[in-house]
Amino acid sequence: MNEKDCLLLIYLQKEQNITKAAEHLFMTQPALTYRIKQLEKEFQVEILSKNGKYIKMTPAGEYLVEYAKRILNDLRKTKEFLLNIENELIGHLKIGVNSHFGLHTLPAILKEYRKNFPKVQLNVDTGFSTEMMDLLVDGQIDVAIVRGDYNWPDAKYLLDEENVCVIANEPIAIHKLPQMAMINRKEPKVLLKYKTSPYNPFEQSIEYWWNQRFSDPPLITMQVDSYETCKEMVKRGLGYAIIPSVFLKKSDDLYSCPLVFKNGQEMKRRTWIYYREASMSLATVAAFVQYVMNID
Repeated sequence: MNEKDCLLLIYLQKEQNITKAAEHLFMTQPALTYRIKQLEKEFQVEILSKNGKYIKMTPAGEYLVEYAKRILNDLRKTKEFLLNIENELIGHLKIGVNSHFGLHTLPAILKEYRKNFPKVQLNVDTGFSTEMMDLLVDGQIDVAIVRGDYNWPDAKYLLDEENVCVIANEPIAIHKLPQMAMINRKEPKVLLKYKTSPYNPFEQSIEYWWNQRFSDPPLITMQVDSYETCKEMVKRGLGYAIIPSVFLKKSDDLYSCPLVFKNGQEMKRRTWIYYREASMSLATVAAFVQYVMNID
């Protein structure tokens, strides 16, 4: 089984469609189908089961996909080791970053990283934190920089944390919140499709804080899809909101009060870099992780 066969299996699992997998590999559908039959003949197992126009990996196929991932990972390590024998960093680096970090912090990091290691090929994905963690779990990226305390069994490092605050356009009494209009930022429904979720989601933390203080639920009058929208509604006196402090600026001129649990601990929203310890054997990954960790 060669490198292209490994990619073939991985794309088949990902797309569950022979035509789409063939497009990724710049192959014709008949050529890909022929290669599948050759692999099935070689391993004496069925790799795919068909369901109409869609396909699904058999248990044997799923096992071969995991085997293919290991082969590609070992091949990449070998190539990068040989390329970096002369101490000049060469190779690939695949990063997944949540949208806010990708907009405000990542460009400066990548500019400096590329300046120091110009021969490293960068591949960057940005999006929801949950989406990035799924890519990391599936081995499609080397490093994930995301917001949220995820149940990740491997290496991680805390990059930053910010308070979570109640905001309003004028000073308010916290004990009166149940009688006041709340502008709530809701999680996009698209997040429900992802496999990975935080073990201490932001919404659950807020709910826990609320239930420590109040018996009545919040009076939610608006559901919006971004913290910036929350903030603009608050500025116009349409209610209060609960948002991470990173979204506040001095120029907003808003009243803010950090949320504090009954035990005196402030509620925080954390930004982590998650990665596999085994990936640190790749010079490209190790250099990036160390660089990010050392940023003030």
